[in-house]
Amino acid sequence: MDAKVNQNNRIGVLEELLNERYSVRAFLPKEVDRATIEHVLTTAQRTASWCNSQPWQVIIASGEAKERFRRLIYKEASSGLGDDYDFTPPREYVGVYLDRRRESGFQLYNTLGIPRGDRSGYARQALENYNFFGAPHVAVIHTNEPLGIYGAIDCGAYVSNFMLAAQALGLGTIPQAALARHSGLIRRHFNLPDDRRVVCGISFGYADHAHKVNSYRTSRASVADTVTFVDE
Repeated sequence: MDAKVNQNNRIGVLEELLNERYSVRAFLPKEVDRATIEHVLTTAQRTASWCNSQPWQVIIASGEAKERFRRLIYKEASSGLGDDYDFTPPREYVGVYLDRRRESGFQLYNTLGIPRGDRSGYARQALENYNFFGAPHVAVIHTNEPLGIYGAIDCGAYVSNFMLAAQALGLGTIPQAALARHSGLIRRHFNLPDDRRVVCGISFGYADHAHKVNSYRTSRASVADTVTFVDE
């Protein structure tokens, strides 16, 4: 009986973290202390990976280093340059995937008062990715080119665990594929070897809970919508 209670408590903690976590788009300027950041990283390092390759490498930019990076990537993005993804982005969204994408986007725009069809408003909001939404820290996740897509998949698992560890320690996060649009700039700026492949960024810090952009939550599909049980 005690073992069952313990199992329920453990799954309850995980469910709470998953239910509470959301993509933060407004942060407080308060920096996170190094010990807390290292706690997040140590926890995320337990992520499972193909053949235990642990292919993720992480750059954490803070303070003036973050500001230099922010200014550089914002300038390139706002000029219309970039689009040099290391991993091919989705070709298109169709069917239910398009519906979910639209729902999420319109929730964001409606919360911020951006009228439907206001493409300039959409573009201005998209550029906030390159201001890291005001976060005091940004992580860049990259992997080794010979590992291919499986290296990127393992990095995705790492990103998920990074965000859950951050949530458990009272931090907010937002994963950002948008930063990977500028992989060439990232390699040059951080002096990465040519065989490094940028997967995504994660902006993180303390969420500004009073900001309206952090007030909505995206929906989730049901298990019936996503799982097929085969018993015979």
